[in-house]
Amino acid sequence: MRYFHLTRNREQSDAWIARSQAHIDKHGFGIWAVEILKTSELIGFVGLSTVPDYLPCAPTIEAVWTLSDAYWRHGYCAEAAQATMTDGFSRLGLSEIVAFTAAINIPSRCIMEKLGMIYDVGGDFIHPRIPTGHALAPHVLYRKQK
Repeated sequence: MRYFHLTRNREQSDAWIARSQAHIDKHGFGIWAVEILKTSELIGFVGLSTVPDYLPCAPTIEAVWTLSDAYWRHGYCAEAAQATMTDGFSRLGLSEIVAFTAAINIPSRCIMEKLGMIYDVGGDFIHPRIPTGHALAPHVLYRKQK
């Protein structure tokens, strides 16, 4: 979550959950809760999402993930993201899945590479929802073909 640029309060979190559920209802896929099997402890989220029209890589489907920092470097993120991408390529029949992150987010970029995603050098962009000049504004784009 170190590079997650939105600070959320309870009202914002509830609205995000409602939007996530609406996405699943509309598209048949979305963002899932991630929990530890043995304890059912919620540790974050992972899933597939449609890329908003205001981003230069749209229209496409994005793999997304965010885990609590206590669970970094345990393989949970890569395992859950791989399951998500497998579902996207098999059940949903997608031909490509993208992922993007702040250029400085090396851990997330490493996950993308571990998933076999390829860095799209020409796909870099400045995220329009992050203030210009902010360290998180420059974004990189990765792609994976079926």
